[in-house]
Amino acid sequence: QLQLVESGGGLVQAGGSLRLSCAASGRSFRPYGMGWFRQAPGKEREFVASINWSGGSTYYADSVKGRFTISRDNAKKAVYLQMNSLKPADTAVYYCATGPPIGSSWPREYDYWGQGTQVTVSS
Repeated sequence: QLQLVESGGGLVQAGGSLRLSCAASGRSFRPYGMGWFRQAPGKEREFVASINWSGGSTYYADSVKGRFTISRDNAKKAVYLQMNSLKPADTAVYYCATGPPIGSSWPREYDYWGQGTQVTVSS
């Protein structure tokens, strides 16, 4: 069984940065596309960023484009989300997940999900 574990969340002030990590374990890390999603209190889970299986293509939600960067290291079976210029609106639980090789922004196309890591941005 494939397992995903996120880390790197925490409390930061507006304008600060965090780097989230997602480590895969349990079985061979296939050529999955990977995605980051987030869910704020009282709101629906939303797409943040995705990356294709090789890391050559990325896609971002408009709300984070230019501030967040998704990357991956297949040798280390890891995916990352560098978050800069954080805003209070970025406060949410962040989840990584495995999806189609080409990547996707649709949560229902993702099969395995991590437990989530809390990101809180204060003003």
